Order: sequence, then C-alpha cells, then structure tokens
Amino acid sequence: MRSVKIIKVGGKVIGDDQKLDRFLRSFVAIKEPKVLIHGGGSIASDIGKRLGIKPKMIDGRRITDSETLEVITMVYGGLVNKNIVAKLQSLGVNAVGLSGADLNIIPAKKRNPEPVDFGWVGDVEQVNSEWISTFLNEGVMPVLAPLTHDGNGNMLNTNADTIASLVASALSAEFNTELMLCFEQSGVMNGEKLITEMNRLLYRYLKDGGIVTDGMIPKIDVGFQALKNGTKKVSIRSFEDVAKPKSGTTLISN
Repeated sequence: MRSVKIIKVGGKVIGDDQKLDRFLRSFVAIKEPKVLIHGGGSIASDIGKRLGIKPKMIDGRRITDSETLEVITMVYGGLVNKNIVAKLQSLGVNAVGLSGADLNIIPAKKRNPEPVDFGWVGDVEQVNSEWISTFLNEGVMPVLAPLTHDGNGNMLNTNADTIASLVASALSAEFNTELMLCFEQSGVMNGEKLITEMNRLLYRYLKDGGIVTDGMIPKIDVGFQALKNGTKKVSIRSFEDVAKPKSGTTLISN
C-alpha cells in the first residue's frame, strides 16, 4: 500500500511571505505523494477590515455571517489557494487548487445555531476521496481550501484541522496515511520542553492541569480522531520541520 502525507499549515504561516516560502521549500522536499490543506484566517480578517467588515469571534472561533462568508470564500478559495498553487508550480510541483465544493469532495451541513449561532459554518458530512486519489495517482498534488458546501448551493466555512483529519481518514482505505498539523511552534509544549510523544492519558493530564489550552486542544482532538479512523501516524510540528522524519509531537493511540 502506497504512503500519502496529508499536511495542514496554519494561517499565520500563510500570512507571512517569508515563512510561507520556507514552508513550501521544505514541503516540496517530501518525495511521497501529498495533500496540502491550508488555513488563512488572519488574511481573511485583514482583508475584511480593509473592506469595513470586522471579524466577529466567540471564544476564539469566527462568526461567519453573510458578509464574512463572501470574504472568506474570496480569500480562502481565491487569493490564498491560488497563490499557494502558483508558488508550488514555480517549485516544480504540479498542483491543483480545490475547495470542498469542487467535485463534491466535501459535502457538509450548516451547523446547528444552538447553543451558539456561528452562521455559515459547516460540519462535514463525508469526504468523497475518489477524486483526491485520482489526482494523487496521476502525480498531481491537491491543495484544499477550508471551504465546504451544503446541498442548497451555499459555501460553508469549515475548520482546516478538521478537514485535514477527515481527509487523512478517508484516504486511509487506499493509502498508508500520515497527518501533519503544522504551525509556528515546535509541537506541544510543557513550558519550555517539547513533548515528543503523547497518548490520551498524558493529554488528559496536561489538559486538566491547564498546560494544554486554547487552540491546541482541537488540534490534538482531531489528531486522535484521525488515529482512531485509520490514519497510521499523526504529528503536530513546526512548519519548518515538515520534511524531517522525526520532529514535533507524535500522537500515539495507546
């Protein structure tokens, strides 16, 4: 069975040209077939402010009203996605930019407005991985924007970490999949110390102790979910270490 790496890179890296260039040069050094899922929230917020649309957040999560949906569709599906594809082409990687609506890859449903109405936010119903597999088998690298769609012709804003986890799980029926969640830190930290391996017991201990907090919690949650659903390996690591065989924090299922 062939191996495939599913790599998600965060919006703060995407929004910094120098960091993005460093990430992509390391990324293309990976020889195995790969899928890239990108964020872009910081860029969407900046573009929205320039258009007079201020970001609305609850507990660090974006409220996607109709105006915001227009901005993120333009930014995620257009500006960010196509800039990454163009940079990859310049580095010799034949890439195709996609959203979840393209080829019906990721159908979703609008999130229940109770107890909090997050607006046009999508909860993924399934990942139709056949087209992703087709691209990979043809030597084409998919670049997925964090956008899904419902059955009524609406685009939906969907968490990029969640998309990466579900894509890795869906592809595991055909490939040995490895999921990497890349951002600015070296991995999961305990103070100044990097945690190189983490199981669920250690995770609960660190979360209960307030050591693992905020945005790291959903990353670890989707990582463990990917392991449960067939992904062979999951790591949380620095965007600069994406091509290193051993780096960051590896999640282990036992």
